[in-house]
Amino acid sequence: MVNKKKSKGQVPAQQVIQQAISRFFKQHPRKAYNAKQIIRKLNLNSNRDAVQHALQILVDREVLAPAFEDKFRLNGEFSPKQQTDRPTPGKGLLTGTVDLTRSGAAFISVPDLERDIFIPPRSVNTALQGDTVEVRLRQGRRDGRPEGEIVRIVKRLNEQFIGTLRLSRKHAILVPDKLNMPFDILISLTDLAGAQDGEKVVVQVTEWPGPDKQLRSPRGIVTGRLNDQSINDVEMQAILVHNGFQLYFSQEALQVANAFPTSIPEEEVRKRRDFREILTFTIDPEDAKDFDDALSYRTLEDGGCEIGVHIADVTYYLKPDSALDREAYERSTSVYLVDRVLPMLPERLSNELCSLRPDEDSLTFSAVFTFDAKDKLVDRWFGKTIIHSHRRFSYEAAQEVLETRQGDHADALLHVNAIATGLRKQRFKDGSISFESEEVKFRLNEDGVPIEVYTKERKEAHLLIEDFMLLANKEVAAFIQKKSQGQEIPFVYRVHDLPDPDKLNDFVLFAKEVGFKMEVKTPEQVAKSFNKLAEAAKENELLRMLEPLAIRTMAKAAYTTNNIGHYGLGFADYTHFTSPIRRYSDVLVHRILEKNLERDWRDDKALLEVKCRHISQQERRAMDAERESIKYKQVEFIEKHVGEIFEGQISGMMDKGSLSSSVVHLWKAWHPSVCSLNHLLSLTAG
Repeated sequence: MVNKKKSKGQVPAQQVIQQAISRFFKQHPRKAYNAKQIIRKLNLNSNRDAVQHALQILVDREVLAPAFEDKFRLNGEFSPKQQTDRPTPGKGLLTGTVDLTRSGAAFISVPDLERDIFIPPRSVNTALQGDTVEVRLRQGRRDGRPEGEIVRIVKRLNEQFIGTLRLSRKHAILVPDKLNMPFDILISLTDLAGAQDGEKVVVQVTEWPGPDKQLRSPRGIVTGRLNDQSINDVEMQAILVHNGFQLYFSQEALQVANAFPTSIPEEEVRKRRDFREILTFTIDPEDAKDFDDALSYRTLEDGGCEIGVHIADVTYYLKPDSALDREAYERSTSVYLVDRVLPMLPERLSNELCSLRPDEDSLTFSAVFTFDAKDKLVDRWFGKTIIHSHRRFSYEAAQEVLETRQGDHADALLHVNAIATGLRKQRFKDGSISFESEEVKFRLNEDGVPIEVYTKERKEAHLLIEDFMLLANKEVAAFIQKKSQGQEIPFVYRVHDLPDPDKLNDFVLFAKEVGFKMEVKTPEQVAKSFNKLAEAAKENELLRMLEPLAIRTMAKAAYTTNNIGHYGLGFADYTHFTSPIRRYSDVLVHRILEKNLERDWRDDKALLEVKCRHISQQERRAMDAERESIKYKQVEFIEKHVGEIFEGQISGMMDKGSLSSSVVHLWKAWHPSVCSLNHLLSLTAG
């Protein structure tokens, strides 16, 4: 960064500007920026012409390359493959994701392209919401937006659809529930799986229309009947299907999962470091069924201690390119709705073989940390292990031990918590940002109907586990990064870029209007300001309104092979190692780490980056599904209280001070310390 005191007439020399810009682009290899953005991000006291000249010099030296519009990107081996030229009609094909409108037109989002491509209805060519497609550009529209036609569907988001079955004498059709699925699906009378006219069913599309086919409608088969299920079950399954997730595992995947023996072969035990005699415990939600992490603890003769972070060894069962592995990759994540989980792996693995259940031997991949007598981290070890969980704590039970300082393994829990607290303090000192966004939870009756809405409270027991998972993730990434100093070892990093400058500037102005001043000249100042806001919001209800708005200025975390660090956590190196039962990213991390423990092993970086993008996309879809289920349950809860008055907390605002339609949480009892909705409106109306 170039940080100068701004004084009239002073500008940094061209060489200094070029060096700063070069460093900045190497820190953000996946991004493209123009001169105006560079000036703002680097806090340069330079005019635009000087910065533009520096950018052009770096292009001439092949450090940078022109990107789309008037932007530049990092050139050469440091930069991921991307569209480097501004797209022009007739010049190749672009690949992007479909956002379908009700009119039948579509907009195609292309990575690194600033504006979406407009597709008129006649040129959509059967593409549906979320599909990945290839687009050929035409002449732009009057507003300057690029326009094109879809020439090929690369990948369908959805192959399954929920709707109502209608029978005729010769065939059946599915009338889909989803508004942006414009086709009825044709079904043979031999493929109904016993479903009757008027039933709600799930249909798998087996053949799509195309320019080389005579089909006018998709063809499919019935794979599930939903009429015997409750309305809640149907709606939750519809959310999963509409977001592109398969409800059922294939028979091939289930056969692989069910073929594994329950017992662990003795020859496998001999290959591993044995932790079965060392105190080991899990801490999870009360209703958890898949336990993918455990902690071990033992004191050492020199007064220090050893704490092991033990993670379910999913890769022992999940062999590359097996039917089970292909399906796990396609799903990439477990999906957590309000009342159910759609697992990434069949329950035979997720809840049984891979789950670190109490009083059972389990295969694990471990990160073991040694702390000295002053609780300072002095050593770390990674490798395959076998453990035996001696105690399963719920978060509530572990919290009670921490608060009363009594109960099972109290001394161990208290010491582990003390070390976790120290790690947390150091993390925030190093630049981690503290945002405790409130998580909406529901209490449901036996029919799945919400009877209470509340916010989840995070206490020491939650933070204890979180801090050791963060430590393991950080140290694994640092281990690979250190091995990459000579020649890069392609790896799956979890990265988080700097906040969007335009969103951040808008937020700073709004925060100032409600009485909170932020310093945002450097990334370090931004982090400190956000932390001060989080602290101040604990005492000031009005400032609490700013927290969710502040979160929205942040970039989205993602998986990539290009390590730009994790800004929100303040880590230079970070990955996901600790949840392979529910995240395929962690499966990839385990495989790469294992192969690099005793030697150097390198995967194909381009292929690994493709996998990272798929996993990131599936993660976003899972989050969308989770939010939809929360909104559904919120509406289901509130519809029983029509006409009643509630207190609310503003969670978002649109332009000119109007409220967004989203409300984070509602509660019935009035509380004098909470300002009313009308009062908040009066404060923000100007």
